[in-house]
Amino acid sequence: MKTILQINSSARSNGNANALADQFVGEWLTTHAQDKLVKRDVGANPLPHLSEELIGAFFTPADQRTAEQAALVQRSDQLIAELQAADVLVLGVPMYNFGIPSTLKSYFDHIARAGVTFRYTANGPEGLVKGKQAYVLAARGGLYQGTPKDSQTTYLRDFLAFIGIDDVEFVYAEGLNMGAEQHDQAQAAAQQRIAELAH
Repeated sequence: MKTILQINSSARSNGNANALADQFVGEWLTTHAQDKLVKRDVGANPLPHLSEELIGAFFTPADQRTAEQAALVQRSDQLIAELQAADVLVLGVPMYNFGIPSTLKSYFDHIARAGVTFRYTANGPEGLVKGKQAYVLAARGGLYQGTPKDSQTTYLRDFLAFIGIDDVEFVYAEGLNMGAEQHDQAQAAAQQRIAELAH
């Protein structure tokens, strides 16, 4: 039995990226009915952005934290525990103004913790979240895959590898705002790829 951690990040509950992630997980659980799903929607329930107080709490030794600092770190610890317990990470990622949603960036900021999910060594950084698969369901209004304007793919690969996840597959649905024909073709292609990966 595997545990699937699904992170949705669309600002709209019915956003295309959320729908793709839901479809992927639905297909996966149809084939792997014994697997467990943990779902977190950072679009609907956003995490706070990094602040001086939060960074201070992260870098204060546990036995020296104030009650307020301990509460701030507890939320991060919970998110990291979810990730560590998961075997498969599914990310629903829309493109907002050429980047990932700020809510997803906040999630990443909460799980990137020195000494917990990564560490620096004499040979450079080492990710500590290992042995996991990740699937990124990327929805875009325009056509960006393979162009210099696709900052998402490189960023997501780099971040996930930084914390130790280098087995990453991307599913793209692009041109969703470029007319009904392009929309339907993109959705059909994404659904076909989801069916291939989720079985």
